[in-house]
This record gives sequence, structure tokens and C-alpha cells, in this order.
Amino acid sequence: MRDEDRFDFGPYPDFMGLSMPFSDELFEEEESLTLEDGIIERPFLPLRDLVLFPQMVMPLFVGRERSLAAIQAALASEESLIVAAQEDGEIFDPTEDDIFRLGTEVVIGRTLRMPDSTTSVLAQGRRRVEILEFTQWDPYIRVRVRPIPQPNDWQETTEALMRAVVALFEKVVELNRKLPEEVYAFAINIDEPGWLADFITSAMELPLATKQDILETIDPTNRLQKVSIILARELDVLEMEDQIHSQVQQEVDKMQREHFLREQMRVIQGELGEMDTFTQELLELREAIEEKALPDEVKAKVHKELARLSSMPPMAPEIGVIRTYLDWILELPWLDKSDDNLDVNHAASVLDAEHFGLDKVKDRILEYIAVKSIAADTMRTPILCFVGPPGTGKTSLGQSIATALNREFLRISLGGVRDEAEIRGHRRTYVGALPGRIIQAMRRAGTVNPLFMLDEVDKLGQDFRGDPAAALLEVLDPEQNKAFVDHYLDLDYDLSNVLFITTSNVLDTIPPALQDRMEVIEFPGYLEEEKLEISRQFLIPRQLSQHGLQDSRIRFEDDALKTIIRQYTYEAGVRNLEREIANVCRKVARRVVEQKRYPKRIKTKHVIDFIGPPRLTQELMREEDEVGVATGVAWTAAGGDILFIEVTIMPGKGSLTLTGQMGDVMQESAQAAHSFTRSIASELGINDEAFENTDIHIHIPEGAVPKDGPSAGAAMATALISAYTKRPIRRDVGLTGEITLRGRILPVGGIREKALAARRVGIRQFLLPKKNENDLSEIPKKLRQDLDFVFVERMHEVLDAVLLPGTAPKNQRRKRSKTATLPASAVPPA
Repeated sequence: MRDEDRFDFGPYPDFMGLSMPFSDELFEEEESLTLEDGIIERPFLPLRDLVLFPQMVMPLFVGRERSLAAIQAALASEESLIVAAQEDGEIFDPTEDDIFRLGTEVVIGRTLRMPDSTTSVLAQGRRRVEILEFTQWDPYIRVRVRPIPQPNDWQETTEALMRAVVALFEKVVELNRKLPEEVYAFAINIDEPGWLADFITSAMELPLATKQDILETIDPTNRLQKVSIILARELDVLEMEDQIHSQVQQEVDKMQREHFLREQMRVIQGELGEMDTFTQELLELREAIEEKALPDEVKAKVHKELARLSSMPPMAPEIGVIRTYLDWILELPWLDKSDDNLDVNHAASVLDAEHFGLDKVKDRILEYIAVKSIAADTMRTPILCFVGPPGTGKTSLGQSIATALNREFLRISLGGVRDEAEIRGHRRTYVGALPGRIIQAMRRAGTVNPLFMLDEVDKLGQDFRGDPAAALLEVLDPEQNKAFVDHYLDLDYDLSNVLFITTSNVLDTIPPALQDRMEVIEFPGYLEEEKLEISRQFLIPRQLSQHGLQDSRIRFEDDALKTIIRQYTYEAGVRNLEREIANVCRKVARRVVEQKRYPKRIKTKHVIDFIGPPRLTQELMREEDEVGVATGVAWTAAGGDILFIEVTIMPGKGSLTLTGQMGDVMQESAQAAHSFTRSIASELGINDEAFENTDIHIHIPEGAVPKDGPSAGAAMATALISAYTKRPIRRDVGLTGEITLRGRILPVGGIREKALAARRVGIRQFLLPKKNENDLSEIPKKLRQDLDFVFVERMHEVLDAVLLPGTAPKNQRRKRSKTATLPASAVPPA
């Protein structure tokens, strides 16, 4: 319970510091109790959050037992009471160190018991006293104090200072609604500077420390100076509050006046029967504008357009244009943002639950979430570009990222877009103008921070209507997209909170300036093991559920899945794989409906029965070592393949024939291999005349399939040297690498896919450039264990590894390798 919770001067001058009738008599009686040197000993009452000044009359609400005992002791002995403020009002039982040393001697008037068990005491301050020591603590506190006399000497500036303080106090009373006018009336009747300072300080709501500082200032002139500073500061604050209040009041009055006039107009129109739909729409539009959170620039534009709309007659032709424009602005999210889920563990579990593998992509997304969780205000939102073959999960991974982040997911396909207005929108001057697809999608999202996927960015076109790729430069630039301007809106729209993800199958067709703005993340084709795992975890359960077979306990054997992968699909992704699994499920579903027997475990023979004979037969390793036939390994979008490079020499005039739909780069590699072979003819024991008297024919089978790239150079040189030296080439060795005229082996790409192709056909040793050694980190451990990787820097190392000694017999049998020609669209360039 507090000693004093509040004080109130009330409307009467008795509470404004007037002397009470009993006080003088009591002070005269107490003179006899004064000790030597003017020191007196009295009961003590600590005050909480209150300073009582001399000459002031104030009610005190007392509840603590010590405080009540002190008051009763003072009344019983007809003594005055010493009061002083506590430094901390929250302390219930203060000690000597918790009390200010300067207090006030007071006399006690009436006492009243209150309903809440506290006692109200009317106290009047007499004079300032200095507490010397505490002589008693129980059952109440007694202190020994020295009264401090009030100086009566006036300085030359005291009179002027009193007038200035009274003038300031007058202005404060005028502006402060909590101070009654009687306070100022009483102040102008005080003719003592010290009393005036104490009265004004007691009347105002000031911090306890400020009031205590005034109490401890003994000199009246100095006290008045401090009070004048306090009044000046308070007056500045009050004038500012009054100015703000006046502005608010003027605005409110203006709004009320406009509302009143509109209501009058509405009533008059209603009486005249003139209330129409247009007026009602204006009212609804105005309410929607007031309720919508908009940036200042946008709000000013909206009000300007609304004023134009209000001034037009209902049948004006521009009414529809302006109304549509305002609807677009009001339906767009300008400040609405969804809360991101920045839990890294949650995001990892969501990504792993919906996608198998793709560790690099997942790590990049988790890194973004981790950085955003600790530096959300400083980091830039990345612009990602997923590049990879079709069906590798680029779009579906974007949906999973949106789910993990708790963001809205937007997707627009840019394939075939040729008009720049598709991105930036049309200007409002055109009939039927609309914003671009970016702004349209943002309206659907409803938040300013969705995940925005721009699909097939590599398939953008351009014509006389502009270049959409150039328009995307602003959208996908973190430095510019915070003020993206759509031609229709003609306002800055902030896209900096949007997480943009673009997808592409290749990078070659994306302009360099656009590539530079995006962080490219490659999606490699899936390995056979990965396709098996994806089938088990995702594809088979989904197809069984979609075909109503989830309770049929159907199981696909690994051999059946491998058969589908190898002989019915030829792709980097899993789209066709899922189609073939769905094909099998349809056959089983039909048997279930027809109540026929169906297999519970799908094996290879069931796949052939349901789908038909294999559409593809894989290229297998050659049955024997042959002269002039090297096994090259090529990258394909479907995961890699092998190429048999055949060389035949025959009597002629030294011409070089290249067949098999070789591209320009591959033809140059063949010429480089031929020149290198001639340059080391003496080392190989080849007569120079052999090149002049023989024709060379280099052929790569499957001539309907275009082939290109430099990586077949080493294999071509090996086949040429084998043909001239009659040394067979090992059939269990695969080759890749670009060759130079000096016989150096340069690095190539697609090592992961090439290694997969080599293992698939039974190759055990894989020769590749020394500088590609770092690429082994991207190859799965199981694949590294199945292949013997040999790194070479020179062509001589290749020849030592693949050419067998001796000369092949003249009647060497030319056996066809067990192959089946793949469709022309299936095998990409080497």
C-alpha cells in the first residue's frame, strides 16, 4: 500500500497553501521542545513519489504500520511531523540510505479512515529541515533534524524574476488543461519568491527528482531561476502539443464538414430521386481508398484520379478507364507481407520430403534461409536460375521452396513471349490496356513477398514489338526492381521482396546481360540409381494413388524399373518414366475392374506384356578388340552415351572423308587428330608415303543423329593411329578429351554423365583429361567404385593405355556390336 498515491488541491484555496488556524499555535508550543543549536527530534513519515513543500496543504494517504504509528505518536504528543521523499517509491520498507536528507516539517490537521483501510491525513508544510540522524526505527521512525531558515534578502533581479515566472505560469495554465485557473489566481497573490517557486513546483506534474531539486535549493532567487527554466521547457512542450492538437482538430473539422455536406447532398438527391449507381460507386470507392494501406506517392495519385472521376459526368467515356485503373491499384498488394518461416530444419525436411537428391540446390536455399534469419534487413533477395534438362524437377522444386518459406507461389511461362508489353504492360492511352504479367501475378499473390517462378526464360523471343528479355533486366536486378515501373500503373512498384526463380534448359539462348543478373544453379540429369529411388519414393506411390491401387499392395521389382528406364525411356528427367509407370498401373487397374488375375509384384516380363516390346536397345560394349574402332563417350541431355568412332584406310590420294553428321567443331577435331598422327608418324613407324597414297574415312554410326563438340578428339586420334599401326584398341576402355596439334589432352564437360554412360555399357576403365580430376567430386561414390578413372595429359599416355601390342590377323572378323539404332531425337551431340 502506498503512503500517497495522488494529491489534489481541489477547488478551494484551503488546499492551495493557505496557513491553517491550528498551525501557528502548534508551532509556538513546539518551540519548548527544541534542542540545542536549533536541532529538534520528531516522528518521521517517508513519502513515496511525493515532495511536500513548506506552506503547502496536502492530503496524505497512509497505509504502512510505521507511518500510521508515527502519525499517532505526533498527534498524541502534539508534535509536528518530519516528512521526506524516498529515492525509490517501490521500496515498501525503506532504510536510511533510501531517503533524501532534505525534507519538510509539517503539522497534522484532520485524519480520516478510508474504505480501503488507509488513513487520509491533511498535512501542512512549515519549513525545510535537514535530517541529521535516525534515532528510532520501531515502532515508528524518529529523526533528529536541523531547521533551515528561509533567507529574506532580495536581489536586484528578484522582483523581475517573479514577474517573469508568473507570466510564464499564466501561459502554462492556459495551455495545460489539467491546471485550473484558480491556481494562477492564487499564484499572483503570493509576494514571497521562495513561496512562489514552491507553489508553482507543487502545482505542476514534474518528476520526483526535479521537485526534490527545487526543495533542496535554499536561496529563493536561485529557486525561481530553476522554476523559470522548468516553465519555459514545459511551455515549449505545451505549445507543440497545442499546435498538433489544432492541426488534428482542423483536419477532423474539415472531414466532418465534408462528410456533413456529402450527407446533405445525398439526402437532397434522395428526396429528388437522383441517387444513382455512379454516386454509390464513388462512395464505395472512397471508402475502399481510405481503408487500403498505400504508400504516400500512390495515395496521392489515387486521390488525384478519384477527384477527376468525381468531377466527370456519369456518361463520360473516360469513366471506365479511370475506374479500372483505380481498381487495379486497390487490388494490388503494396505493403501487405506474409511472415516467412525461417526454420532451416523445417525447410530441409520439406525439400527432402518432396525431392530426392539435388543437394547443391537444397544447400543454396537453406543458406539463403539461414542468412535471412540473422540478417533480414541487410541481405539482398537472390535471383536464381535453375538450368537443366526437362523433367529434372526445376518447377516442382520452386513450389517446395515456397511451401518451406510459407510464401505464395506464382508461376508464369515465358516460352514464346515476344512482346515487351507482356512484361511491362500497355500504356493507358491504348484501348483495352492492362498491366504486364508481372503486376497481374502480384495481384493474384496478395502479398509483396511471394516466390515468383519465371519458367522457360531461355525460350523468350523478340520481334518488332520489342525484346522481353531486355524488359526483364529491370525485373531481375536487385538494384532496380525496388522501383519497377509498369507502363499501365506508371508508379514505382517494389519487387525487392520477391524471391525470383527462373528456369531454363540451356544458357546459350539467354542474353549475357540477363545471365549476369542471375545466380545459375545447374540441375544435372538423374543417374539410374537416383531414378530408381525417385520411383520408389515418389512416382510409384503417386501413380498407385491416382489409379486407385493404393490398397492393392502392388510392388515394382528393381529389374522391372531398370527395364523401363533403360529400354522404354531415354531422358535426363523422370517424366517419361512416370508415364510408363502410369501405363503399367492402367493395365493393372483394368484387370482389377474386370476381376481378372493381376500380378502383385511387377517384374520385367510383366512390363513387356503390359507396355510392349522394348523401344530402345542400349549400346553394348564391343565383343572383341578391333583395329580402327575407338569407344568415345559423349554427353547427352538424357544422361550420356557412347560413340563408336570407326576409321578405315584404303589406297587413294590422301583425302580425308568425314561422315555421321559431324558438326563443324567435331570436323575440326578430326582434322587436328589427323595432323597430329602425321606429325608423329616416324615415332609410330609409319611411312610418310602412307598418308599420300591412302584415303582416310572417319565415320560415327547413327548418321541420322547430329553430333558435335571437341571431346571426341582423343578417340579419333586413337582410332587413326590404330588403323595405321594395325594395333587393336581395347574394347573395355572409354575415351573423352579434346586434342591439340601438339598432342595435349584438354578438359571437357559432362564428366558425370559420361561416366554414367561408360558404366552402363560395361566399360571398366575411363580415360579423361588430367584437368578434369576435380570433377570427380560431382560423381557419386558408387559410380567412382565401379569405374577405373585414368587421368592423362598427353596423347602418348592414351596410346599406351588403349593400344594392344602386335598386329591383328588379316582375316580378322568384323563383328557387329550388339546395337539397336536409337531414334534420331534421342541422342544429343557428343
